[in-house]
Amino acid sequence: MALKIEQDKARFRQIIRGKVRANLRKFIAKGELTGRQGKDVITIPLPEIHLPRFRFDPHQEKGVGSGEGQPGDPVDGAEGEEGAGKAGDKPGEHALEEELTIAELAEILGEELALPRIEPRGRHEIRTHKLKLTSVRRTGPESLRHFKRTYREALKRQIASGTYNPDLPIVVPVRQDRRYRAFKVQTQPHSAAVIVYMMDVSGSMGDEQKEIVRIESFWIDTWLRSQYQGLVSRFIIHDATAREVDRDTFFRTRESGGTIISSAYKLALEILDAEYPSSEWNIYLLHFSDGDNWSSEDSTDCVRLLKEQMIPRSNLFCYGQVRSPYGSGQFIKDLRESFGEEPKVALSEIEDRDGIVGSIKDFLGKGR
Repeated sequence: MALKIEQDKARFRQIIRGKVRANLRKFIAKGELTGRQGKDVITIPLPEIHLPRFRFDPHQEKGVGSGEGQPGDPVDGAEGEEGAGKAGDKPGEHALEEELTIAELAEILGEELALPRIEPRGRHEIRTHKLKLTSVRRTGPESLRHFKRTYREALKRQIASGTYNPDLPIVVPVRQDRRYRAFKVQTQPHSAAVIVYMMDVSGSMGDEQKEIVRIESFWIDTWLRSQYQGLVSRFIIHDATAREVDRDTFFRTRESGGTIISSAYKLALEILDAEYPSSEWNIYLLHFSDGDNWSSEDSTDCVRLLKEQMIPRSNLFCYGQVRSPYGSGQFIKDLRESFGEEPKVALSEIEDRDGIVGSIKDFLGKGR
């Protein structure tokens, strides 16, 4: 029975994963999942799935509750009240909320968008140790007793000694029969990554543009965390000047003013120089803007910083240009002209929320 239950549970989980995968693009575009994140799980609303339950046959003439009586009549002597509305015969609509771990969600994202696995670089010499129950021994704590192996040893002993009675199959383990699960230490290579998010918060970036950045950043962060044991996220906002902020400020800040993109790139380089040498860290740089820079001279300065310092030390530089009614959109044209064939540069134009899925594919599809 236990095995059958586990099979049913596994089959239901596969149904859940299929429903999530089928609706993933809708969830991404609407941002429904980002607000349902707990510590390690995501709550998924799935109204299309109905849990198994008993249902009455609508065509039956006899059965429980089919005797004489009227709506509101007392049952077993209890006082009843007349219903306010007409009795219905249709089931109500109930939305099922199912929980998935962040790791499961990242796996579904990778399957749906056909994202390649990332090959980490750096930190190959650092090892982490993991304890895993892989063997059995004769001694150990009772909490780790292997009941199946213990029963098997006791059964073998009783059969060998002739004390086993098939008509009364009672097997009683003694001390010498007991077996316990044992730990084995496994060493694994450790790889670390840092992702630096940069966002334009000048007057031309409205609330909708920032929401698009928030949704896309959440999914990119989810995928990268599934690829690395250690992922550090740093956040930079900029208008005419740049400053580092925490995650909440990055997604909620409202500012105005002009735009000098190079201020964000210079601050990102300062952070990398101080804490994240490229020989030890996998570095990802993500910048979101509407493409309206202060001057062509600053755009030239940005290209120089990218060519000489930022791209050589990073795994990937991603630039996402969010469509805005106020931005000129010139910056992505300058980047395409300078880095059109550069494999470590990913450029994407995000017209609206429906463009988020394609942009994530543009950024992570290279598997770097």
